[in-house]
Amino acid sequence: MRLTFRALSATLTAVAVTAALTASPAAASPAAASPADACAVPPTHEIAEVQGSGDATPLAGRTVRVEGIVTGDFQRDDQLRGFFLQDPTPDADPRTSEGLFAYAGTGLRDVKVGDRVLVTGRAVEFNGWTELSPVTAVDVCGTGRITPLRYELPRPDGVTFEPVENMLLAFPEPLTVTEHYNLGRYGEITVSAEGRLYQPTDRPGVDPARNARRALLIDDGSTAENPATVPHLVPRPVRLGDTVAGVTGVLGYGFGAYRLHPTRPVGFLRTNPRPAVPDRVGGDVRVASLNTLNWFTTIGSRGASTEQERDRQLAKLVATVKGLNADVIGLMEVENNGQVALNALVDALNAELGPGTYAALAHPNPGTDQIQVAAVYRPARLTPVGPARSSDDPVFRRPPLVQTFRPAGRGGTEFTLIVNHFKSKGCDGAAGPDADQGDGQGCFNAERVRQARAVLDLIATLRTPNPVVLGDLNAYAEEDPVETLEAGGLVSVTKRHVPARLRYSYVFEGLAGELDHVLVGRGLLRRVTGATIWHINADEPRILDYNTEFNPPGLYRPDAFRSSDHDPVLVGLSLRGGRR
Repeated sequence: MRLTFRALSATLTAVAVTAALTASPAAASPAAASPADACAVPPTHEIAEVQGSGDATPLAGRTVRVEGIVTGDFQRDDQLRGFFLQDPTPDADPRTSEGLFAYAGTGLRDVKVGDRVLVTGRAVEFNGWTELSPVTAVDVCGTGRITPLRYELPRPDGVTFEPVENMLLAFPEPLTVTEHYNLGRYGEITVSAEGRLYQPTDRPGVDPARNARRALLIDDGSTAENPATVPHLVPRPVRLGDTVAGVTGVLGYGFGAYRLHPTRPVGFLRTNPRPAVPDRVGGDVRVASLNTLNWFTTIGSRGASTEQERDRQLAKLVATVKGLNADVIGLMEVENNGQVALNALVDALNAELGPGTYAALAHPNPGTDQIQVAAVYRPARLTPVGPARSSDDPVFRRPPLVQTFRPAGRGGTEFTLIVNHFKSKGCDGAAGPDADQGDGQGCFNAERVRQARAVLDLIATLRTPNPVVLGDLNAYAEEDPVETLEAGGLVSVTKRHVPARLRYSYVFEGLAGELDHVLVGRGLLRRVTGATIWHINADEPRILDYNTEFNPPGLYRPDAFRSSDHDPVLVGLSLRGGRR
């Protein structure tokens, strides 16, 4: 039979999906291993009665016997230790699911997809998941078939996945990978309809509620941590922005989220290939911003926990700087141990690129935080004008680094690099106006605004020529700190030169946005020849980074990919005369 789910009036909660549920006749031949008398014991309830029309089973704590067709088999000890079954003759109420999960444990009859089973067990709500647990009897009494329910995203406003919990679903439309933070740890990946998801405070027109309705969490049919076999890594690791169509699986629930456990192989289309080099930015001077993700030479602190990890991290950072091919690079999250960590990076760069290729600036006031901002530059390409400067304003936990440069040789326009790392969005210690205001900007937004104002004051006080303000501002593109800098006369070059779909440098909880910025004074704007964000980190699974804990050893490569969790930004300037 064929069943169509439609959106009902506001008095009913419905699912806007089209269902096709078919089964072989109930008179299928009984399995020899299942006694005839056991199969003759009828069900006490339909699955829909156990599920009920609300969020929880109305039969909690009662022992029931239900009949259905097995749609998903995850009985192994390294899986969910149970199976999904679904009623081939659904009721007429679109609010009730036709599927159940049976937590079978061990010692009961093994089943396979397509078995018609009668299952006896206690109806429970296990942390929000309607299931049978414990199961006391599993009787295989024939075979049948369930056709996946066709389900389209985004879900309608006000509709949850509850009416199709535990059912076999097929998602026909193209879905885009938008999160894989827990791919290596839990085998999880999140996909979304209508392209990737963006931070609501990064660009206009993003609806947080619609973001949630567009998303689907795909799990690996297991609750194990750090699984021996990580899905979606062959033939190469899946990247954010890759796509898939026709995902089919059973919809479970756990750890506060509905999750689809595939019953067929998931084949991703590599629609977001790795960029071997940054896009061209033109100009005769290249300026970059790079968050190093805690480049520490001190073992066991915020960066590497072993010498091997430190060496692996350094190799990736060198590959990143080499690929950027920039004349000056503002760095964030460098260990604040004088020049030790910074000089170690410069030494490794020069060992790879040639003696004297890069030199480090000495920060006159690095602050007292564990990390500092820093900069390296090419003496053959740029000449510092005057000493490096900073600020003693206590608003800066990590004081900025200020250095004016001119092109090496005769002539050329000077510019002033101002490297920043504003306060993070974490809420530890936040109070009053620095607490989360519920506006999507996180904690310490007021402090970041004060830091932005202090940067503008620093530019005015030092009378810096042609300021280039860059760094990890811990603020998305439409948030108050960035808008404060723009109101003070600075212009975002990425907003001008990077297409909106590519204008992101960081992904948090599946939402992409731009935390790393380059803004220039209006007098320098006409000399900006291009800008790009090199997507080598945010789109890559963290299982590819330098860490050795839980990362399969064969995955590591001494390349730029996943050298950090932030993407570097690269800008071209024409400073030796007219634009090129």
